[in-house]
Amino acid sequence: MHESERHRIILSAVQERPVVTVPDLCQMTGASEATIRRDIAQLHMQKRLRRVRGGAEAIAPPSFVGINARPFAMQETIHAAEKRAIAKAAVDLCADGDAIIINGGTTTFQMVHLLTTKRLQVFTNSFPIAEHLLKHSKNTVLLPAGAIYREQNIILSPFDEDGSRNFYAKRMFMGCRGLGPLGLMEGDPMLVQAEQKLIGQADELIVLADSSKFAQRSSLLLCPLTRITTVITDDRIDDRSARMLEEADVKLIVAEVAAQERKIRAQEE
Repeated sequence: MHESERHRIILSAVQERPVVTVPDLCQMTGASEATIRRDIAQLHMQKRLRRVRGGAEAIAPPSFVGINARPFAMQETIHAAEKRAIAKAAVDLCADGDAIIINGGTTTFQMVHLLTTKRLQVFTNSFPIAEHLLKHSKNTVLLPAGAIYREQNIILSPFDEDGSRNFYAKRMFMGCRGLGPLGLMEGDPMLVQAEQKLIGQADELIVLADSSKFAQRSSLLLCPLTRITTVITDDRIDDRSARMLEEADVKLIVAEVAAQERKIRAQEE
């Protein structure tokens, strides 16, 4: 990943939470601790953030504290090749005429390019997914009522009556913060509330999770493994995670990431 790209991710991250740690930034960028510390020092000298012990913080933290979820722009470039492969496998499950739900996220967003050739009814709380499908496809697009959270590009409402209860879907496609033995995890109560409502409106729950998500944990449980129908991940899933899904009777689809895709990503980094 280029220096300018790392700097953009770091500056975005410090606007999301009071303090971002060096290990967090290493995970977001794939860079070493030494590289991240140099980046923080450089941005500190430029007065674009403030260096603190073990990490960095914003010079002027935002007065509005949004939901506890990473900004869309920051997440979009992480594991991009894996997300494209996973999204392709997800769209292969869709047939013209299907009614589906897609939650907001950077992995699910990768579905939109292939969905432009379909004719579906799509209910989504993702503003960029809705916008792209409206402009570039003949799919019917439905949105819940609520506020748009700009950093994450999603629409959320604290109220029960947001319109989602009136939509029935064959399948729901969703991403997640983490995936473990207890089930799907998220980092914000409002996200959990919104996504649990959507999950209740679909027969099948299809989780799109790159292999790094099996190592991620969060404090909030979204749903148990037993509610998941299928998990689509990339070809770097470890045997332990695959066994976990098998024992829970969750179907596993492994999307192969082309060697050329990984080569391009390695050159970018």
